[in-house]
Formats: sequence, structure tokens, C-alpha cells
Amino acid sequence: MQLSRDELRTAYKRMCLIRHFEDAVHEEFSAGNIPGFVHLYAGEESSAVGVCAHLDDRDAIASTHRGHGHCIAKGCDPKGMMLEIFGKKDGLCGGKGGSMHIADLSKGMMGANGIVGGGPPLICGAALTAKYRKTGGVAIAFVGDGASNQGTTFESYNLAKVWDLPVIFVVEDNRYAESTASAWSVGGSQVGRANGFGMPGEEVDGHDFFAVWESARQAVERAREGGGPSLLHVKLYRYYGHFEGDASTYKAPGEVEQVKTQFDALDMFKQRVTETSLLGPDELEDIEREAREIITDCVASAASADAPANSDLLTDVYVDYKF
Repeated sequence: MQLSRDELRTAYKRMCLIRHFEDAVHEEFSAGNIPGFVHLYAGEESSAVGVCAHLDDRDAIASTHRGHGHCIAKGCDPKGMMLEIFGKKDGLCGGKGGSMHIADLSKGMMGANGIVGGGPPLICGAALTAKYRKTGGVAIAFVGDGASNQGTTFESYNLAKVWDLPVIFVVEDNRYAESTASAWSVGGSQVGRANGFGMPGEEVDGHDFFAVWESARQAVERAREGGGPSLLHVKLYRYYGHFEGDASTYKAPGEVEQVKTQFDALDMFKQRVTETSLLGPDELEDIEREAREIITDCVASAASADAPANSDLLTDVYVDYKF
């Protein structure tokens, strides 16, 4: 199945927004302008955008501590995200959550999560809701290769299969669980683990947007049609350290540059669409320029915005659930 020109433009713009957003956050954090802790997603753009391209307002995602890319791919406002990361009052969560806790329920983004493996149980709840209410909604749990070893994740695999939930577990294997090589910590493909729980699984090249898009299309369609849960083992690479400030001494010299040269997600996308004349080089350049300008404006707005006032401190502490 081939994407339309509009779908290709949207996908490339979102990948460019993620890349420039992360590069900007890296620079601002290095300059001391961002409080808290930050984990960047640059290099992994094809995974988030390739999966979320098939989702709509019925659908929910749960993210990881590396959640900026998932937020943008699901349609969250980059300016509201940047305000949140800067700790400003008008951020998506009032400036109180920061990078690791960005959420926007209006977009089906249930939140980034500082707990490794914290997202899968939440997304099983969203999937159960969709199944019970017969909305046709699908729930996506993005997890890292480190979270794939957590009991919360295994229990979610089991629950999703037992209850036949419309869930897709997207394991983003970026080669390192913090500083431990995933080849050692995970010990092979996640597909076998999925099969062990009775779920179909597939390994996919996470640098290739089109490969992710097609695998996610099949998984989402299967879930919507009542086919139950499945898993995608997305193999990719993160350009920055585990967190901002990580010296990345566990990586080999020249490793990042080699991956950027051979497997950069944006470059691979551009090569594919220009070779097939789906989009022209000038059009792609215009999209990237627009994305860069949007992120520049986001940073400027966040830098000059107001911080939460004292009166904001005790808001959002308790929630009244009305049934």
C-alpha cells in the first residue's frame, strides 16, 4: 500500500519536527536553560511517526522517559511541550511534569513515564476501555529494550493476550539499555518472547520509515478487527546519550557518526521519495525549513514565558473522579 503525497509530507514534517525539537532541547539544556532531567529521541523518528501515522483520536499511546518523539508523532503541540520542558505555566502539564511526564489526554497521549516499564499496564487499561465501549480504538505501548525485561511488561503481555486486548507493544531497541548493550541484556529478538505469550511478533528496521509504517499498518488493522495484541521489535539507534550529560563512553569511537552516515532516518526517507519521484528535493527542503522555524519559535516562546505562580503549586494535586 502506497502513501499519498499529503501523507508523505505529514510524515516527513513530523520527523523533522522531532529532530529539530530534540536538537534544540539538547542545546538549551547544555546552556543551562532547562531544569530537571532530559532524555532525547533523535535518530528514532521513523518508529514514532511510522506507528502513529495509523492512529486517530480513538487511540491511545503510553510513552517512556524518552517521550518527546512519541508526543509529536501523536499530534501534541510542540510549543506546549517546549513550555513544559522549560517548566513554564502554560506548558502541557502546567510546567509541573517536565520532560519525563509530558501528557496530553486530548490527543490520546497518556504520558511519558519515568518508571521503566510503567507504560504497558496503563495502556492495557486504555485497551480494555476501548474494547468494553466498542470504540474501535487501539492502544500502543512504546517501551525500550530495558523495559522489555521488566515484570510489568511481561504481566501486560500476559494480560493483553488473556483478555484479547487491542494492544500493540512497540519495543524500541536502540542498542543500549542505559549503558548496557541490548545484545547482552535482551539476548536476541523480542519476537520469540511475543510468541511465548501467544502473540504474533515482527522485527522491523526502525531506521526505515516505510518498513515501520507497513508493519504498524498490519498490526493496527489486526487489533481494530478484533485480532488481539501483537508486538513490534523495532531496531534503531539513539544519537544522544541515555540522558543529557551522559558522556556515552560505552559507545565505540565514531559509532554515532557511522550510524548517521549509513542509517539516518530522515536521509533514508528523502532518498526513497526522491528516487521514486513522490516528493521533490525542493519540497522536502521547504518542509524541513518550516519545521526548523516552528521549533525556533517554540524555544523563543518558552524562554520568555511565565513560570508557575505560588498560587499554582497546590492545583492538580487531587483529582475528583465523577462517574
